[in-house]
Amino acid sequence: MLIKIILLSAIVLTTVVIVYLHHRNNNLRKKYENIAEYFGDMNSIINSIRYGNLSVRAGDNSQKDLKKLTDNINRMIETLVDREKMIAEYRQELTKKNNFLSALINSLSDGMIVCDEKFVIIDVNKNIKTWLNNQKLVNNKLENFLTIADDKEVVELKNDEVFLKGTKDMFFRATTNPLETDEHRGKYLIIIKNYTSQKEIESLKEDFVATLTHDLKVPIIAEANMLDFFLNEKFGELNDTQKEALISMSSSNKELLELVQTVLDTYKVKEGEIDLNFENVSVTKLLKDSSAEMEAIALKNNNKIVLNIKTDFEINIDYLQFKRVIKNLVNNAIIYGKPDTNIEITVKQKDGNSYIFVKDYGKGIAKEDLDKVFNKYYSAHKKFRKIGTGLGLYLSQKLVKAHGGTLEVNSKEGEWSEFVIKI
Repeated sequence: MLIKIILLSAIVLTTVVIVYLHHRNNNLRKKYENIAEYFGDMNSIINSIRYGNLSVRAGDNSQKDLKKLTDNINRMIETLVDREKMIAEYRQELTKKNNFLSALINSLSDGMIVCDEKFVIIDVNKNIKTWLNNQKLVNNKLENFLTIADDKEVVELKNDEVFLKGTKDMFFRATTNPLETDEHRGKYLIIIKNYTSQKEIESLKEDFVATLTHDLKVPIIAEANMLDFFLNEKFGELNDTQKEALISMSSSNKELLELVQTVLDTYKVKEGEIDLNFENVSVTKLLKDSSAEMEAIALKNNNKIVLNIKTDFEINIDYLQFKRVIKNLVNNAIIYGKPDTNIEITVKQKDGNSYIFVKDYGKGIAKEDLDKVFNKYYSAHKKFRKIGTGLGLYLSQKLVKAHGGTLEVNSKEGEWSEFVIKI
């Protein structure tokens, strides 16, 4: 009997265990099936986000751990939505700025070319496209479209004359600027200015000046000859008062002739039409002749021209043109020198070169003006309310350069100025 009870108990216990284990397995299977389904949904959501669909959301899940994950995923999606809105707004603002910058660059009168380190064109603005008839420029070599007038490299361009191939009757100048930002280091911005209109105006002006000065010379020379006749008493004797008046008139006439000749020679030098007739000339004779012709003008300011020549020697020059240079420098010294002071002309030889110094003791030249005094039409006369063309020093430097020499200036403002010819 006891054995039957034990066997029955064992059977009941076994049955209970089997039922329990079966029930437990069913619950675990359902749980695992739910988890698999959940992660399948998550995979679908992630793929949707991957392709830009931020409208999807993870559904609720009854399991505690999965609910936290669902909430985190949904918050992540909301954050991505906010970031996308910010990026869209930033992109819109950036597009506006780029459009404005592009419109600004294209509205400039200058042309702009951006090149890489090998001078392959990266970008151009509207003017360049127009000047080059909308040719395919990007990714092409710069040298296919631009020629430099002087023997220079592209990186050396500083407002130098260039030619755009295919353009006719147009004049351009270019300046190259390296881009210094880390992102664009090694690239170059080339700014091209179209100065055709200025060139045409300058040409018309110079043609007019050349014609005018040439025609003015004829009556001035005629007047000079007539005054010489009077002074030589070809038409009868003159009293002292008449002679003094005629001498003054003759001096003014010579100044006027010099002024006209300076304007005409400036035009000729620029056009390359002036011819130099070289000969060996005594430096003493050159300076004595030049100072003698300027003495009357120097006396008006009570200046004395002093020659410091220790040794005479010859220099190979165009006598008339070089005399013009000396007279221009002396005249400049008279204008800016103080009354009752000397104008010193000193000659030296050193290291196979000849030096002529013309020094005055007067207003001097400010440091900021030293590099301007040889510029065409620059004149310090305006500063001191005097009359002058500003061509004398410009022409003098051109003539000295034509002789293979240099003309430079040193000065101490308020005390002295010294022009130095080296040849």
